[in-house]
Amino acid sequence: MPDHVLDARRLNCPLPILRAKKALKEIAVGETLEIHATDPGSVKDFEAFCRATGNELVDSSSANGEFHFHIRRVK
Repeated sequence: MPDHVLDARRLNCPLPILRAKKALKEIAVGETLEIHATDPGSVKDFEAFCRATGNELVDSSSANGEFHFHIRRVK
């Protein structure tokens, strides 16, 4: 179960990433952020974002045109 949830549905690149970056700064190290997005490009964007920032992409899934990401703040 995530510690925090971010609704980034109906937002296009780069807004889901920018909002996630801001949200991750506001949570404690070790906590998780669940992101809901509808932009198909967000799948590759969040994978690259986690590699670049060192945060952990715990898992991701998609259903009915919606994408869910769980990111653990590492630093």
